[in-house]
Formats: sequence, structure tokens, C-alpha cells
Amino acid sequence: MSDLELHPDEALCEPSPCPGPVAEFYPAREVPLGGVRGVFVERVLPQRDLPTVGAWCFFDHFGSPTVTKTDAPPDIDPHPHIGLQTVTWPFVGRIRHRDSVGSDVEIHPGQLNLMTSGRGVAHSEYYAADAPAGHGLQLWIALPGNRAQIDAHFEQHRDLPVYQAPGIRATVLIGSLVGHTSPATAYTPIIGADVVIEPGAEVTLPLEPGFEYALMLIEGDVTAAGTELPPGPLLYLGNERTELRLETTAGAHFLLIGGEPFDEELVMWWNFVGRSHEDIVTARNDWENHNLERFPDIAGHSPEQRIPAPPLPGLHLKPRKRRVGSARS
Repeated sequence: MSDLELHPDEALCEPSPCPGPVAEFYPAREVPLGGVRGVFVERVLPQRDLPTVGAWCFFDHFGSPTVTKTDAPPDIDPHPHIGLQTVTWPFVGRIRHRDSVGSDVEIHPGQLNLMTSGRGVAHSEYYAADAPAGHGLQLWIALPGNRAQIDAHFEQHRDLPVYQAPGIRATVLIGSLVGHTSPATAYTPIIGADVVIEPGAEVTLPLEPGFEYALMLIEGDVTAAGTELPPGPLLYLGNERTELRLETTAGAHFLLIGGEPFDEELVMWWNFVGRSHEDIVTARNDWENHNLERFPDIAGHSPEQRIPAPPLPGLHLKPRKRRVGSARS
């Protein structure tokens, strides 16, 4: 999944101090992908007042049971990225990933695709017609400034570490959780974990107090840090927590994200994460002008399949400041 809105908002994500332990809801918004095809996802990051959680800067839930349904598959033709990592985590269905560094792989549920764009990469994602409709998550991780210009590369991980304790099972997608470290390449202190809690369980999950955290319930019911969370919105938990108390009646499945607060300004627009308005303009021009040094063609795709970049707004990209505390607590 990628940001394929025809008129994407610009966002300059400014660093700001974390608020300590909080419990704030940020609602998901339904976003159409791919223009006229009418494919929709639920997006919980970025938010106007919460552009990042650690280095996590984008969070889509595709195939959600509550999202608008159409007959169109969520296939995405070739499109570019800069300055980020894409994290793809399917629950149902199979996705064929092809990119401009030569990758051509199929990802299945329980496997992780991680693509690092660095200075520039292009990729496509098509869903297997003989498999159930796709359902899963895609997230972006902002690369720190000293890694923003690295060469693009791709990883697929089929064997991920699992933290288990009575009543809880957490698959570590990236980063470290309770001594379990994913083999996926991380460029900032970070955590992303797929967590399942058994029905009737009351558990405590150890946390890093220097990280900020958020979670999104995918299905079931959960009370986290005393706050009951419905499926759909993002629950931001702040930082300075050494543990997270979790309770469920029917059982719960959620994604936990977190990391050290990201202390760099980011400009996000369309599929690009840069440091300035000029970064975005240059990347857009390079894509539109078919700059093969920066965005090589993808084997198996014709140039006509490339998704055109939307027009830039007619103004200089403006700051979007983080205002933790303005969401519903």
C-alpha cells in the first residue's frame, strides 16, 4: 500500500517533546487509493497532531472489515519512494512485490517484506487472483538524515522471533521487544510487534521507558493501560512507561508500534519523505522525467504503467506541528 491520493496533503513533521504516559485516541480516516479504482484503506498515521510515533510515520490498514468495499483489487502499479522503509505485513492473501533493485517475490501471511528506499526506489504490489481478498497492514518508517541517501535494498523475513508469556504471543516484526530482536534492518531504535492475547487474559508487557508507543486493535477487545480500545483508531500511549497492562474478554489482536522519539524535521508528501520542500520537488521531477539513475524501471512493467505524480500544491510546504494532548483522552 502506498499514498496514492490525487491531492495528498503536505506535512512537515517537527520534533517535539513527548508528553510522558498518556492515553489518547486518534481516529482512522478512510482514504481512497489508486484514483478512480475506488480502493479504500483506513489510515491512522500521520495525524495532523501526531505525525510520527518514534520513526513510524505512516500506518495503513487494508482490507479492514469496516472499510468501504469494492470489486477492485488493491493492486498498486509502479510508483516511487524516497527517505523511508516500507513494512508490509499481510494477514490474508498473497502479494507479489517487484521493485527497481530487482526483487520479485511473493509474500504470504506471517512473512515480512521490508523495502528501504534510501535515495530512491520504485515498486509495485499485485494481489494473487487465486487467493482470498487481501487483508493486512502497511507502514512506513522514516529514515534518519544520515541514512536518507543510502542505496535502496529489499528484505523478506519468513522466520521472525516471538515473545511468549502466559496469555500473550508477540511476533517481533522489527526492532526489539523483551529481549527478542527481529533480523529486519532498523536504522533507529524502534519496535513493531504483532500481538495476540488469549480470551480472558490479563497480562503485563514490559516496555522501554525511553520509547513512545501506540497500538491499533485489529480485532477483539482490549483494555490497555486502563483504556478500553475499539478496533480501528490508534491509541497513543506516550513515553516513560516501563510496562503496559493489557486485559481482554474475548481475546485481542493488535499491532504495537514505538521507538525513540524522532528528533528530525520531516516533510512528507505523496510517497516521499524528505527534509525540505526542495527535496520533494526534486524527487517529483525525477520521477516525472523518468530519471532512471534514481528510479530504475521495474522488470515486467512497461513505462506506461508508472503511476504519475499528482501536482504539487501551489505554495511552499508548511510545517505541521505535533500537538500531543489535543486528541480525545
